[in-house]
Amino acid sequence: MRKKIVFLTGAGMSVESGFKTFRGSDGLWENYPVEQVASHDGWLADPDLVTRFYNGMRRKLWAAQPCLGHQLIAQMEKDYDVTVLTQNVDNLHERAGSTHVIHLHGELTKVCSSDSPYDERYIKELTPENSDVAPGTKAGDGSLLRPFIVFFGESVPMLTPAAEEASKADVFVIIGTSLVVYPAASLVGFVPAGCPIYLIDPNPVDTRANVTHIKKGASEGMKELLKLL
Repeated sequence: MRKKIVFLTGAGMSVESGFKTFRGSDGLWENYPVEQVASHDGWLADPDLVTRFYNGMRRKLWAAQPCLGHQLIAQMEKDYDVTVLTQNVDNLHERAGSTHVIHLHGELTKVCSSDSPYDERYIKELTPENSDVAPGTKAGDGSLLRPFIVFFGESVPMLTPAAEEASKADVFVIIGTSLVVYPAASLVGFVPAGCPIYLIDPNPVDTRANVTHIKKGASEGMKELLKLL
């Protein structure tokens, strides 16, 4: 039986692809206050602004390319049972070839009902050729069509299946997110006792005793991880 490797990726994974996320320390996402474009209150206050913002973010995403780190994770599926848990809303893991990705914070390439965001009947996948949503566009249930993003102030429903995957890991790897930021800290708690944990991040991190810290960026860190494994 192949070993199961579970990755948890954050903003540091996509930064090498030139794609920013709203998890920046300055509280801004592409020069907009996070509360304005990535919170439930921001959506209610000005849905047209939020819709236009995500139209622009999708155009930037289509122009970005998976980095070597994304590609190396995908290539590991040849030898391992690989699951990716990502805090990122981009589709760079999928575009690199990863086939089992759980998005904790939603997906930028999708839109949904603003009344029932997780009703699959109203979730729509957008394409590079048709990715802009006109402000005021309605979903199938008559509510406004909104980005399929977990806004600040909303629950994280994919946390439960992510925790189930973490609990089955033979190796757990964290890339580009710290061990003190939710949900990384909570997911590490589900990793089986004795399971090796690797953290790939160039920044100083207050790691626990059983965590191997690879002090490199996503791509170089993945090269190092493959040597260690």
